[in-house]
Amino acid sequence: MNLKQLSLMLELSQTTVSRALNGYPEVSEETRRRVTDAAKRHGYRPNPSARRLATGKAGMIGYVMPTGASVDIDPHFVEFLSGLGDYARGHELDLVLSPADAQDEETTYRRIVANKQVDALYISAPYNADKRVALAHQLGIPFIVHGRSEGLDFDYPFIDIDNEGAFHDATRLLVQLGHKRVALINGDDTQTFAIFRERGVRRALAESGLVLEPKNIRSEIMTEENGYRAARRLLEGPEAPTAIVCSSLLMALGIVRAARDLNLSMPRDLSLVSHDDVFHWLKPEHFSVPLTTTRSSIRAAGARVAERLAARISGLEDGARGEVWPVDLVVRGSISGAR
Repeated sequence: MNLKQLSLMLELSQTTVSRALNGYPEVSEETRRRVTDAAKRHGYRPNPSARRLATGKAGMIGYVMPTGASVDIDPHFVEFLSGLGDYARGHELDLVLSPADAQDEETTYRRIVANKQVDALYISAPYNADKRVALAHQLGIPFIVHGRSEGLDFDYPFIDIDNEGAFHDATRLLVQLGHKRVALINGDDTQTFAIFRERGVRRALAESGLVLEPKNIRSEIMTEENGYRAARRLLEGPEAPTAIVCSSLLMALGIVRAARDLNLSMPRDLSLVSHDDVFHWLKPEHFSVPLTTTRSSIRAAGARVAERLAARISGLEDGARGEVWPVDLVVRGSISGAR
């Protein structure tokens, strides 16, 4: 079925049908739903080249993906991408990954914007004063940041979770249970999510007159092996921590293995709280001792980023609105009072 046939069937003009399918704000929600439902039932797919000529839009969301020998594919990013892709697939949007030299992402950003390859961009894993955010703002392309970057002199749209609040609440619970030696096994502390999490731990300890000792902080790429090595260094040292807060279930796997190798029992000898990004293949309740977690779905965040990018592409959203999602604290068997 082509556009003319679909229009005749619906008794609408071709212009109205086209605008409904491309998300123009002047089309009523009732008409948009009627058109999209009919298009799905009858297998209508807009011609990509014709749509681009008619609307000036490519129907594509872009991501500049750093590559190179030093860059690993992060399971957290894959889960986020799955959520983004789920939404995009259901709303006639495509996702374009543009590989870039990790040391020179700017060239790729400028190329895809100049060539009008995509309608909008998203930026993930931000740093403080992130040059990618500043560049996207300068280039004038619609974009959203997954996370927040401090130190910029302009507002920008973002979606983030309350990392500081989550790790503050987790640490406060441990302190209430009598723990005075609390350690943090964090992600890459050049990225703002890890900065916020450390800030939350420090704030909770300070409220009870305690400090996060430098020896009790580890910052690593979030893998099982790095969690293991970090936990061994902490737990084999003098005045070892009685509780650990960590940034990923992947790291928690390694921490649990390290405790077992050192003949430490959880939670009798060591309490553990981990952040849970809600992987369907790794569940905290299935650990040998069910884990207490701070919980927020990274897949849901990916879907929300796609939803807001679609709205920005169609003109339904503009401005620099930020979203900060609250994080659940789920108490299970991996914590107890300090010995």
